[in-house]
Amino acid sequence: MLEFVKETLLLLPFLFVTYLVLEYVEAKAGSALEAFLERARSIGPLAGALAGAIPQCGVSAAAASLYAGGVIAAGTLLAVMLSTSDELLPVLVSSRAPVSLLVKITLLKVFAAIAVGFTVTAVLSFFRHRRRQVDVHELCEHSHCACREHRGIVVPALIHTAEIFSFIVCISGLIELAMHFGGEEWLASLHLSTPFVGEALAGLLGLVPNCAVSVAAAKLYLAGAMSPGALMASSFTGSGLGLLVLFRTNRNLKENLGILAAVYFMGTILGHLTGYLL
Repeated sequence: MLEFVKETLLLLPFLFVTYLVLEYVEAKAGSALEAFLERARSIGPLAGALAGAIPQCGVSAAAASLYAGGVIAAGTLLAVMLSTSDELLPVLVSSRAPVSLLVKITLLKVFAAIAVGFTVTAVLSFFRHRRRQVDVHELCEHSHCACREHRGIVVPALIHTAEIFSFIVCISGLIELAMHFGGEEWLASLHLSTPFVGEALAGLLGLVPNCAVSVAAAKLYLAGAMSPGALMASSFTGSGLGLLVLFRTNRNLKENLGILAAVYFMGTILGHLTGYLL
């Protein structure tokens, strides 16, 4: 339970900075910054994959909010989510796992995320797919907050941060309780060492927005109860709280479901393929 409190509190600075940036983009930067972001989209997946490699789920939550605000594209968001490893790497480090294993996991995730991100960007560009731009005021209207009544960018950013943080605490708290009462024993009973089946199940488990799954996956792998492919699959789909924030902030349910499906299927396939390289 202490880990849950620590993880949730560490998310606060990421959320606040993200909404501060969004408010600044809307209120101060104007069309010039929008033009710059449009030009910078060509390297978005590269930056997203590198940022996602930071072992902190707040990065994926921030990326989800930026996507909902129209600041980054789908390819960049997918790169962040596939590269994110939540608590897997810190747990492996604390368990004295070989350094070579940590390096392999990180590099495999980053390179795979870059490839997927650029591929998605190219495909969407080929079909001339463009999202309707959403500004921060639309996020305000969706949240029914009183951002427009305040001047400046700090108070609106605090309002958005508090609203999303409360939502995360409620959902993650319920998941944490479920994991606490028999979650790890249930995970150990699954066939996570069986080819294909193990990766498919581990990919589903990775979607659970709670660091307890990453912790359990690391322990099961080190104990020999989870195959390398299943470990990688759970890590690829384990985007922390990113998907949770995405469904809360982005109004387009079809987009959200598409991103969820892409994270799961790509994460499962990549997990099976990269598992042979661990």
